[in-house]
Amino acid sequence: MKKSRILALLLALMMCLGLAACGKEPAPAPGGDGETAAQTLNLGFIGPLTGPAALYGMNANNGAKIAVDEINAMDPNFQIVYNPQDDEHDAEKAVNAYNTLMGQGAQAIVGCVTSVPCNAVAARAFVDRVFMLTPSASSTSVTEGRDNVYQMCFTDPKQGVVSADFIKDNGLATKIGAIYNNSDAYSTGIYEAFKAEAAAIGLEIVSETTFTDDTANDFSVQLADAKNKGAELIFIPIYYTPASLILNQAKSMQYDVKFFGCDGLDGILDMAGFDKTLAEGLLLMTPFAATAQDELTKNFVAKYQEAYNEVPSQFAADGYDCVYALYNAVKVAGVDPTGMSAAELCELLIATLSSESFSMDGLTGTGMVWSATGEVSRDPKVYEIKDGAYSEVQQ
Repeated sequence: MKKSRILALLLALMMCLGLAACGKEPAPAPGGDGETAAQTLNLGFIGPLTGPAALYGMNANNGAKIAVDEINAMDPNFQIVYNPQDDEHDAEKAVNAYNTLMGQGAQAIVGCVTSVPCNAVAARAFVDRVFMLTPSASSTSVTEGRDNVYQMCFTDPKQGVVSADFIKDNGLATKIGAIYNNSDAYSTGIYEAFKAEAAAIGLEIVSETTFTDDTANDFSVQLADAKNKGAELIFIPIYYTPASLILNQAKSMQYDVKFFGCDGLDGILDMAGFDKTLAEGLLLMTPFAATAQDELTKNFVAKYQEAYNEVPSQFAADGYDCVYALYNAVKVAGVDPTGMSAAELCELLIATLSSESFSMDGLTGTGMVWSATGEVSRDPKVYEIKDGAYSEVQQ
């Protein structure tokens, strides 16, 4: 009996020594060097990383990555696990990318980048209650009837109305030509709003011509129609690839006319093989310019150029702001998203982002707020391309 008591005492003493002489607290849960485990947010991204719209998707993804890296370095107790997926600007592939993200535990999504894939994914995400913040899918169909889908970009109708007002207010032209893609929701959405606003404020549209994705290689007929009808400015609410062809063909036929477009033109100066002189004088509405001199923009541009050896476009800025908006919303809500279901987080993000007390300053605007329909409110900016760079047009 004595021997067993001695052994018991020795065992108790050894255990006490193992807990730092019995006078200290046990070691904390694993988190590294005595720190508690970091909060984590599993964030997915969907956009065209390859294919015809890859310039948009790569920029948005690169911008988002910079934001993730900044946040993870700035806030070691809050880490974002980032998972980008390629949709190739295709609706079916976008849904496949969504399924992959959900299978890998994504809690929220930055994306999609373009409207048609975003619309397809948003339909699934609405049923599943997964929050989406799209950097640049501007069609109203993306958010219509879906309280879980928010936009960092202006909606298509907003772009159309603001464009018409800007042309009128600045006396850029009275006779307008228009070339738009009638097979694309982005292009038609902007143009229909532009057309209605032009009629309301007294701008005359003298030439209205269209094209489709399958015919976006020859614009001689459209340009000739605008020229013959005396258009002083041509409104082109389209993407940069067909726009580059329009600018080239206008020069070939010696048609000296102003062109005005929206955020889909952003990135045209970075197209491989594009002659930047063709874009001289081009006007476009976009919320971001890499030439801006505020500290946030200068720091972002420097990091982007160091990482990717190119100048960031508006899509990169949108991707960056999307990540910060979600991070700020979680922080304002004061919750730990670790292990939270996507549906739980969705309801929290909806309540926070749409609240009157939430606003955000970012690369693409200051004092940004969101309505309950997911639409962002911020001031538009118009830039003119001069000497191969953006120059803000002051109203």
